[in-house]
Amino acid sequence: MKKSLGLVAHDEKKQLLADWCKKHSTKLSQLDLYSTGTTGKKIIEYAGLSVTRLASGPMGGDAQLGAMIAEERLDGLIFFIDGLAAMPHDVDVKALIRLATIYDVPFACNQSTANAVLELF
Repeated sequence: MKKSLGLVAHDEKKQLLADWCKKHSTKLSQLDLYSTGTTGKKIIEYAGLSVTRLASGPMGGDAQLGAMIAEERLDGLIFFIDGLAAMPHDVDVKALIRLATIYDVPFACNQSTANAVLELF
């Protein structure tokens, strides 16, 4: 069975995630990828990967990824977080991180940890 990975990034980190995805496209192309809407669009356009796009983060995409974790349908999560910007949907972001923690899903919040998580796949 194919492993699945969630991909999401705050606005100021979307290009950084798209660059990371392009760099690791060979390995990522072997996974089922899920992403919030805007992040997914950028990854598809820039890295050329096949990504199932969910709703945008503020419109429920973070919650959809969290539900996938709770249903044990997501094997890992890459979430490039902008630690300097206030997020209006911060509660959803915290809930997603909490679910990844509770369900012991490998979770990365920057390039260094994303590289480590990808090695698990």
